[in-house]
Amino acid sequence: MASADLRDDLRCSICLDIYTDPVNLRCGHSFCRECIDHVLDTQETSGLYTCPECREEFKERPVLSSARALRNIAEMLLISQSNQEETGIYCTYCVDSPVPAIKSCLWCESSLCGRHLRVHPKSPEHVLSDPTNSPENRKCSIHKKIVEYYCTKEKVCICAHCIVIGDHKGHPVESLDEASEKKKEKMRKDLEMMTSNIAWAEKQVRSLEERKTDVQEKAAGVMERVAALFRDIRRELEELEKRVLSEISMEEKKMSQSLSNLIQQLEIQKDELSRMMSHIEELCNISDPMTILKDRNSDREEICHTEQEDNMETMIPREGDFYENSITEKLHKLSDFIKDFTFCIQKPEGVLLDEETAIFNIQFSGYFKTAFRSAVQINRPEGPQRLRDGQVLSRKSFSSGRHSWEVDTSNSTTWRVGLCYPSMDRNSFIGENKYSWCIGRHNNEYHYVYESKRIPFPHKPTSHKFRICLDYEAGKISFYELSDPIRHLHTFTITFTEPLHLGIYFWNGSVPIAK
Repeated sequence: MASADLRDDLRCSICLDIYTDPVNLRCGHSFCRECIDHVLDTQETSGLYTCPECREEFKERPVLSSARALRNIAEMLLISQSNQEETGIYCTYCVDSPVPAIKSCLWCESSLCGRHLRVHPKSPEHVLSDPTNSPENRKCSIHKKIVEYYCTKEKVCICAHCIVIGDHKGHPVESLDEASEKKKEKMRKDLEMMTSNIAWAEKQVRSLEERKTDVQEKAAGVMERVAALFRDIRRELEELEKRVLSEISMEEKKMSQSLSNLIQQLEIQKDELSRMMSHIEELCNISDPMTILKDRNSDREEICHTEQEDNMETMIPREGDFYENSITEKLHKLSDFIKDFTFCIQKPEGVLLDEETAIFNIQFSGYFKTAFRSAVQINRPEGPQRLRDGQVLSRKSFSSGRHSWEVDTSNSTTWRVGLCYPSMDRNSFIGENKYSWCIGRHNNEYHYVYESKRIPFPHKPTSHKFRICLDYEAGKISFYELSDPIRHLHTFTITFTEPLHLGIYFWNGSVPIAK
């Protein structure tokens, strides 16, 4: 009740709330500074100022003096009441109206407001704690004494009697505060570990999200290449269908014309035979022997057996296979086309570049997957494997199977990429001999190169990325531009006699082997 009365005494009569920055008028009444300033502002036009509480008049706007003691009391009450109200625990002895408790007595198992706390016994057994709804839980269930210790062996809270005469006699114990601090320290370390684990998990999530994005991007790229492949297949099929149908139609017309000519000849022959038959029938009806014997038209032996009848089978054109062999050949070529493109869209292999083949002005990055020209010269010892300026080979060689690699030439303006035998003259450039096959760019012109012969591309590439495909058993090295759609540039057909290395030549910039 005292708390409630104090709150009433600390209320501003203007806003009816606890004082905020209270000030005093000359008459002794107190108000919130903001509240009284607002009232005085409204009275300013009348030229007469009055106290809202006692109506005392002031000819001039009164000077406001700060009520520091009142402000401190109001702030302490607000803090105390806020903490008390947050617990939701009320004094056990205030039965008329609920008053928030500020302490609980573990011995009495009761909660106390400020007024009852002042008269509460101060003996040692009356242990006070922060307000709690269940002070009885702080007593030993066996000895009904206040729990003051923690048994580290059994990991339970116990009273003093438990240590002296109870089941925990001889057990290692700690005070509740000591045990609590140790557990808090352990929990802090656990929190640090959990924080570290959360950071690790977040890092892993970011990494997995990046991988997920990478998978999606790669899948989208493969889908685009597959779509382009099928567009090319459909185009090839449509063109093949048109050519085959046209050839079949031409063959059918040719054969139909031959058969029509034979039919016309046989119709003429049939008419001639019909006339002869009529003439012979007339002669057979004549009784005069001289007339019959003098008739020369009935003496022809070929009427019964003619040479034309013997040659008829050979004269009739045969339908043949309607260019089935040609069609089959075209279908085989289309099959090879599909195989090449299917191989082309497969995931390229990763290779490492061989530092032993590079001279002093080439350096490497990305774990030997990218070669770049450097102004800093590397002191490399002379060796039989080293190539001429600007060239490097792969460490691994390939002597069987099907393989593909991608190269990105966007950072170089003069370059060549391809395959070569390890026996290639080390003083020669790739493409300048019969042991290497490549494509390249020079003076903004693109070409494929073999034995120093440069053949221009049929079109200027729109992409800086290229794929090299090797089918060792088939003896094929194919080059593709990784545009949309993928475009075939050139295929070398060779009977390989040695293993092959991936070879790169570049005059400036860098050339990475794409992953």
